[in-house]
Amino acid sequence: MLIAKIRSHQKRDPLIAIVVSVLIASILMVYPLSYAVSGWRPSFMLMIMLFWVLCQPTWCGVWFAFGVGLFTDLLFDAPLGMNALSFVIITFVSRFLTRERRILTFSNLWIITTLALIAHLMLVWMMQTMGGIQVSITRYWQPMLTSAMVWPVIYFLLRRWRV
Repeated sequence: MLIAKIRSHQKRDPLIAIVVSVLIASILMVYPLSYAVSGWRPSFMLMIMLFWVLCQPTWCGVWFAFGVGLFTDLLFDAPLGMNALSFVIITFVSRFLTRERRILTFSNLWIITTLALIAHLMLVWMMQTMGGIQVSITRYWQPMLTSAMVWPVIYFLLRRWRV
């Protein structure tokens, strides 16, 4: 007769993983690239923030999104609060929509991330237009495509800390 193995199932503390992933995303966001290639740079900070908000809701919430957004604004020398407002709105809506059903499969997360990327780019575009900052329209859809392609890699690397 087999006796079931008794394993102490302790939850891992994701604090170090959260800090390291945000630091790596910030490095990837400011790494110097040529002008032609930099337009295709994925929105790493948004994807990292969204992963932690959806997959570790007890650790990361609206305040985490606000902090990461302010950090992103400081990294890009953007108007203070532009990315923070976008990240907070996206976090609030995604947490509100996933509150009823906590079944987050990979395909559900991919759909939520793609919609969040579209919402982020639309919010940033509106805020920059209202602020009088003129940027080429191609600078908005290129990061969305590459971010959607990079999302499975980020999910694969961080899935160990998913609740």
